[in-house]
Amino acid sequence: MRLNLQQIMHVPGASIPFAFQLDLSQEAFFGEYPISRPVTVTGHVKNVADVLMLEGEAKSLLDYTCDRCMCRFSREKAVSLRFLLAETLEGEDDDIVLLDHDEVDLADLAGTAFILDMDTKTLCSEDCKGLCPGCGVNLNREACRCKKQVDPRLAKLAQLLAQDDE
Repeated sequence: MRLNLQQIMHVPGASIPFAFQLDLSQEAFFGEYPISRPVTVTGHVKNVADVLMLEGEAKSLLDYTCDRCMCRFSREKAVSLRFLLAETLEGEDDDIVLLDHDEVDLADLAGTAFILDMDTKTLCSEDCKGLCPGCGVNLNREACRCKKQVDPRLAKLAQLLAQDDE
């Protein structure tokens, strides 16, 4: 979505609101496609003392697979959008977005910000216990079925303790 800002370029205090939906369902993250629903983008561009400030939010409900227990879960993700916009640049400044013929590509800015803010590790909960490496049971739902393995370095000591119990 391209937004023409010509009407507020030289009018301090003026603003233009925006709201649209963005389809990022084809974006893959580690072999998964968690953005299965549209990303809702809302906000405004405001002229603050001849400086154009874009502020807004991009949010969606994402579908994940927990990296520890492999269970599917959904969680809302919201990303704040905050950009300075300018017609021209003097020098290099990565924090300022250049306008293209008095227009800004909101879909590109919001999509890039949303994708860059995606988590590299997803957990269903902070205290997720994951899967047992021995029997593969989900430790959040049931206890491990594995027999306690005795450290081979302590096997003789375990035998001595077993003899004392008899």
